[in-house]
Amino acid sequence: MQRYDRQIRVAGIGPNGQRRIAGSRVLIVGAGALGTHAAETLVRAGVGTIWLVDRDIVEWTNLQRQVLFDEDDAKNATPKAIAAAARLARINAESHVEPFVAECSAAFLRTLPGRPDLVLDATDNFPTRYLLNDWCHQQQVPWIYAGAVATEGAAMAIVPGRPCLRCVWPEPPAQADVGTCETAGILAPAIAAVSAFQTAQALRILVGEAPARGVFTCCVWRSSYQLVDLATEPAADCVCCARHEHPALLAPPGTATSLCGRNAVQVDPGRRLPIDLERCERQLHGLASDVVRTPHLLRFCADGVRFSVFPGGRALLFGVHDPLRARALYDRWVAAYVGGEPGA
Repeated sequence: MQRYDRQIRVAGIGPNGQRRIAGSRVLIVGAGALGTHAAETLVRAGVGTIWLVDRDIVEWTNLQRQVLFDEDDAKNATPKAIAAAARLARINAESHVEPFVAECSAAFLRTLPGRPDLVLDATDNFPTRYLLNDWCHQQQVPWIYAGAVATEGAAMAIVPGRPCLRCVWPEPPAQADVGTCETAGILAPAIAAVSAFQTAQALRILVGEAPARGVFTCCVWRSSYQLVDLATEPAADCVCCARHEHPALLAPPGTATSLCGRNAVQVDPGRRLPIDLERCERQLHGLASDVVRTPHLLRFCADGVRFSVFPGGRALLFGVHDPLRARALYDRWVAAYVGGEPGA
C-alpha cells in the first residue's frame, strides 16, 4: 500500500479505510467531463473495481475538459468508455476498470456483474439521473448527483434514509431551464470544482463516513461556493421514499433520444440486433460515404447524416435533431439492413 501512503495519513482514512476503498465497487455513469475526472481520482485513490458506462464516442470538442482522452481518440472516434479504461489501466493496474459501451437503461442496470457499493452520476441529462435515483432507491445503494454548465455546478450525495432527488425536484426540470454545454458553454474549472466535491463525498462513503448533507453549488467565475441545507427527512409525498414506486424503471425499451446540447440523436432498438459490422461495411461501399470500421463500431455518412453504429444495434446519428427523422434514417440504413441491403 506504499503508493497510497499520503492518502492513508489523512485523518478518517488510515489503513482500514484504504482497505475498504480497495475492496469497493463503484459504478460511474458517463465518461465525459465529470466522469473522466471522477474515474481518474478514484483509480488513483485505489478503488478496487470501477464499472464505467458511456454511450458516446470521443469528439474534438471533448478534449478541452475530458481529461482521459487525447487527439488520437478523437481522430478514431473511440468509444469514451474504451478510451478511458485504457488510460486508467496505465494509471493504476491495481484498479480494475470494466468499460461498457452502452446506454444506461433499466435493462442495462439489471445486467451489471453485481451490486455496486456506490454510483456516481456523470451524465448530461435528467432522465438518466432520475433512472439512477429510482434504481439506487430500490437497491438501497448510495449515489452522488453532479452536473455543471457554463461556470456553475451542483452536486448532492444521496444515501438511503435521506431525501432523494425526487424529494428535492419531484419532476425533471426542462432542459431549456438548465441550459447545456452547447448553448451556454462549459469552463473546465467548473467541472473540476464539482468533481472535487463529488469524489470527496465518494471517498467518505467508501470508508464508512456519512457524506455532507445538502446541495453543493458553485460558480467558479464569481468565486462562489456554498452548501445549501436540505430537509433532514424524505418528503412525505415523494413517489420513491413515501410510496415506494420507481417510475423511471418502467420506461419502455427502444428509444430515439436527442443528445443534450448537440445536433445528434441516439437510437436504441431496445433489443440486441445481430448486426455483422464487417458485412455491413462491405455492402455500404458505393451506397454511403466515409465508411470506416473500427474494432468497436462502424462509421459512415448517408442522407447528410453521420452514423456511428455499435455491434448490438445501437447507433448515434450526427447532423439530425428530430428523433422521428433519426428513427426513419435508422430503419433505412441500419435496421432494414439486417438480413438485406439498406432501403430494401
